Order: sequence, then structure tokens, then C-alpha cells
Amino acid sequence: MKYTQLGRTGLKVSRLVLGTMNFGPQTDEPTSHGILDAALDAGLNFVDTANVYGWGENKGRTEEIIGTWFAQGGGRREKTVLATKVYGSMSRDGETWPNEDRLSALNIRRAVEASLKRLGTDYIDLYQFHHIDRRTPFEEVWQAIDVLITQGKILYAGSSNFPGYKIAQANEAAARRGMVGLVSEQCLYNLFERRAEMEVIPAAQEYGLGVIPWSPLHGGLLGGVLKKETEGKRRTEGRAAETLADPAKRTQFQAYEDLLDKHGLEPGEVGLAWLLTRPGVTGPIVGPRTVEQLESALRALELELSDEVLTGLDEIFPGPGPSPEAFAW
Repeated sequence: MKYTQLGRTGLKVSRLVLGTMNFGPQTDEPTSHGILDAALDAGLNFVDTANVYGWGENKGRTEEIIGTWFAQGGGRREKTVLATKVYGSMSRDGETWPNEDRLSALNIRRAVEASLKRLGTDYIDLYQFHHIDRRTPFEEVWQAIDVLITQGKILYAGSSNFPGYKIAQANEAAARRGMVGLVSEQCLYNLFERRAEMEVIPAAQEYGLGVIPWSPLHGGLLGGVLKKETEGKRRTEGRAAETLADPAKRTQFQAYEDLLDKHGLEPGEVGLAWLLTRPGVTGPIVGPRTVEQLESALRALELELSDEVLTGLDEIFPGPGPSPEAFAW
């Protein structure tokens, strides 16, 4: 396993992050525990979840599955860098009572306590704001986080789905309180979706945040979806089907698969390996439903992409360019 520092912190994390969103809804508890064990055996120490995972009537279920895994002992908790999130409503009946969502000091306090109970631990390594809260000032957010850090219930704070200017606002507000501020940003970023390169990633680098890309294969579209479709191994549905219905985008993905086929490379592994070459990226989040899918993701760590392949990928999926040059002179 390869490791790096999480942003400007002294915290050492694996270059792949184990995403657990499938635990519960698509992967049962025994299989989820097997994936967690396999990840830890491979040296993958960074596990990401969120309080709302489990979804619908089962919100919180994913944290509970991780909690029962920790309860098995064997150093599982001590070896794991645990990240979870706060923002979404935990209501299971669709009706959110006031102060049961977003980033008010009250909801943050309640949400942390509930997550700690489900996870069966007394501290969270990285507590992430799942979305921006336009109603709550950062001064209030940081006051709540300061208390939690002092109490030893969280160690670091991170963001998710923040635009660049909110990363700046958050860390300037933290600096005024003499706090470390955000140490990571979890954003949508992959070969197909590169808009984060305009503002989000530069802001993260400027303020010393580690970038943690989610959906690194863009919902499976960068995992060889067209070949699987042709071979009858996968039926494309939902957002993926809508994307491929656009002839221009379908041509892009076909060119991507043809390029990698020419070099004898697996699309899913290349999608992850490409992210590992990107400036500022700590590690992409992989969300395996099976141990076999985890093993495939781990192979990306050993993949060295040639200049020819990297150039070809940029030609097929060109980035937007930096800001403001992407839209001005």
C-alpha cells in the first residue's frame, strides 16, 4: 500500500479510500465486513462513510455496519482512519423537524453523538461537512467544531461538495479563531468530470486541503461500460444510460476504451490510476460491492501510465483549464 499525508496535516492515509455507501443497501453486513477486512489486510487504512448512508428508512445503517466491524476487535478501530459526514436530514419519514439537518451548532452536536453511537467509537478522525449551508455562518460552525475537538470527539474537519470560494471562506473564518480549519475536500472529480480543476482543486491546494475524489469512474462509465454492454455483462441504466444516449459522449467513451484496449489496460484501473497522477489528490474513493471489486481497485496503485496514454486521455477528455483562463483571457 502507498500512503500520503492528508493535506497539510501529519495524518498518514492510504492512497485509496474505501467508500462504504453500498454497505447496507447493496452489500449485506457479512460481505461488508469481509471487504473491510480485505482492505485492512491490504494496508488500506482510510474508510469513508456518512450519517445518511443506508438511505430512506435505513439511514445510519452503514455506520452501524462499520460499528459492528470495529466491535470485533483485533485493532480494527485503531488501524482505521475513520471519516464520516454531517448535513443531510436523518428523518426516516420524510418530514424533517427544525434543527435536524444542515450545519447549525445544535445539529452538529446531535449528529456527532448519534454517529459515535452507531459507529461504536469515542472519536471520529475526520468529520466532514457533506454540503455547504448557506444559512449558517462559518463562525458558528467552527465554534461547534472547536468544542468537539476540545472534547476529543473529532480530530480533523473536512468539506465535501464545496465550491472554491466556500473553501476560502471556511478557512479564513477558522484562521480568525486560531483553528486549523478544513484539511480535506471531497469532490466529484474524474476523467469525464474535470470542472473541479477550475476552482475547487486550486483552492484546496492553496489552503492545504487534501482532495478526495468521489465517483472516480463516473458511475461506472469509465469502467469499460461499452464493452460490458456489448458482451451482455451489464445493462446501462439511469444517469449512465442518459449520458451514453448523447452520440458525442458515447464517442468519447468508445475512444477511451479503444485507447486502453490498444495498450492492454483495464479501464477501471486506468480511471483510478489517472486520478493518482493529479496534483493535490490524496486518493480516490472506491466503493466496492464485493471483495473482487476491491482487488481490482487495489491494482490501480501499481499501474504506471505512460506519457502516450496520459496524452491520449487528455485528448479524449480535455480539462476545462484553470480559472479565469477557462472563461476569460
